[in-house]
Amino acid sequence: MSPDQGMVEQFLDAMWLERGLSENTLASYRNDLSKLLQWMTENNYRLDFISLSGLQDYQSWLMDQGYKQTSRARMLSAIRRLFQYLHREKVRADDPSALLVSPKLPKRLPKDLSEEQVEALLNAPDPNDAMELRDKAMLELLYATGLRVTELVSLTMENVSLRQGVVRVTGKGGKERLVPMGENAVDWIETFIQQGRSELLGETTSDVVFPSKRARQMTRQTFWYRIKHYAVLAGIDTEMLSPHVLRHAFATHLLNYGADLRVVQMLLGHSDLSTTQIYTHVATERLKQLHSEHHPRA
Repeated sequence: MSPDQGMVEQFLDAMWLERGLSENTLASYRNDLSKLLQWMTENNYRLDFISLSGLQDYQSWLMDQGYKQTSRARMLSAIRRLFQYLHREKVRADDPSALLVSPKLPKRLPKDLSEEQVEALLNAPDPNDAMELRDKAMLELLYATGLRVTELVSLTMENVSLRQGVVRVTGKGGKERLVPMGENAVDWIETFIQQGRSELLGETTSDVVFPSKRARQMTRQTFWYRIKHYAVLAGIDTEMLSPHVLRHAFATHLLNYGADLRVVQMLLGHSDLSTTQIYTHVATERLKQLHSEHHPRA
């Protein structure tokens, strides 16, 4: 391992200890920073002496390689955090990344499903099949709570109180929150636990509420595949989907019915209200669309 690679690993350890970053985020940082280190090696740079102009050359190289704006913005975020850490630890006397210009990103609204589309998606699984009953309960819970997919698949039995109708979730940065889940979700989770869960577990045991067929925690990728499968059955264009499509629908539909923005922020586990505010734009765009489609003078 080179000295630069060692510094990156120390940085990642610090991010895990200090900020409680998830394994997925750390893996993304490691992958992005490995690209930087490879480029630096090929161009005779080191972390302790690369200048602002060197980092700008790297940004230009990424652009020449065809990396999208979103990818370059993500990579820049990792680079900034790394050099902030190196400056703080006195590996460097300065932070050259502070003056880097971020790629301009178009404002992207979350992909939104109508209430009718959500209903069709939730009704797509066959509850007579153990695996599809599990999926039905997961989809109902997602729409009822707005959980992130990583939060959903990692839920354990002790995190769920069917009697109180709440789930306890550990979100980004290790922050814990309680989220109500409503009667429909409670009923479907209870049905799955009573009728389908033991069939999936077989002879094994697991604390995970929604185990895979091998009694393990389901991966985010597997659940994303399952969502797309049911979307096709429901006649929904998969181009409209993202792994967080029901989280987005949860937030947008709450706001459509007059929910307070700060309450939605708490339910979603957003630390910054501005992150939640993007859903108000989605709700507004939906209202404009309905007006355009149905008003006689639109």
